[in-house]
This record gives sequence, C-alpha cells and structure tokens, in this order.
Amino acid sequence: MIRNIVFDFGGVLIDWNPLYLYRTYFGDEEQARWFIDNICTMEWNVKMDAGKPFAENIAELTAKYPEWSEAIAIYDTRWKEMVGGPIAGMLEIAQRLKAAGYHLFGLSNWSWCKFSSIMHDYPVLDELEGRVISGQEYVIKPDPRIYQILFQRYHLIPEESLFVDDNPANLEGGRRAGMQTLQFTDAQHFVADLRSTFGIEI
Repeated sequence: MIRNIVFDFGGVLIDWNPLYLYRTYFGDEEQARWFIDNICTMEWNVKMDAGKPFAENIAELTAKYPEWSEAIAIYDTRWKEMVGGPIAGMLEIAQRLKAAGYHLFGLSNWSWCKFSSIMHDYPVLDELEGRVISGQEYVIKPDPRIYQILFQRYHLIPEESLFVDDNPANLEGGRRAGMQTLQFTDAQHFVADLRSTFGIEI
C-alpha cells in the first residue's frame, strides 16, 4: 500500500530548462541546442548537482573552451532565466494528495546554492514533509546512496513509497531501492496514471 509519494523537482514540480536562457542569449534555437549538447552539457551540469561549486566548474570549462567564455559564464550569472515557473497543476494535485492522507517528500538532483535561491518562490514545495537535495548530500540520483538517505532520514519504507520522476535512469534507481515508480510527463497524465496503475483517486 502506498503511503508516501516522493517527487523529483525539475521537470515534475518546477519547469527548469537551460534552453530558456540560451534561446534568448543566442537568438537561435539550433545554436542554443548545440551549445547545451556540446559545451554546457547535462553531464557537466550534474557535477554541480553533486555539490561541485559553480565557480570551479565554470572556470574549468572556460579554460577548455575560452572562445565560449561569455556563454559559459551566464550559466551561473543568469541561471534563474532557465527556470520557467511551476509545472501547471502540480500544486493543486499535491494539496489533494496531502488532503487524502498521503505523505509527500522531495528527492531531487539540484545544486544547493541555486535551489535555495528559488525554493521560497514555489508554494508546492511547502506541501512536502521533507526533501533530499543532491547538492547538500554530495551524491546524485541514481546512486543508491541518495535513496537510502531519504529512507533513513524520514523513516520511509521503500515498498510503501511511490517515486515520481521524469528521468528513466532515476526511476530505475528508485526501483532498485525498492520503491514503486511512475514516470512523469504532465499533470493530467499523472492523475490518470495514479488512478489506473495505483488505484489512487484524488
């Protein structure tokens, strides 16, 4: 029986995408995508999610690609332009789940310095009983250790916990840790999947 619902943040509760910044910066969709795929990549970003300081990571990348120094620098200085706002409908859904008696938690890969700068802007986060942020723990999903931190800190039974993420690799990590999982696409499908797969009516 599911008692706990554990949410990823980026792409599930909060709309985060570097394209929002780099479309504006370059004025060109194709060039923005190329830059994210080849220079400021997700693999590079993950190092900061795991706790590496932005300044250090940016300095190393700038030394490697000095011709892109300005574009690399704004990954830090204009970071908030990557945040598109709340995922539509998720605040209301979280409130309904909470009212129905489910315990809500967060488990997210995020740089702590950046997450802490926006977390008070999102009321959906106030619905959570607790959260584990990779940048504070220096370990990221899908490393098994971060799921264990969540279980131990909040005394959760994995089999009673549903993990909601948009990243299949992170969901696989949750399954290996003993959780039930659901891949998120949007709020409407999330509610339908809760009902059809887990029998959760809200």
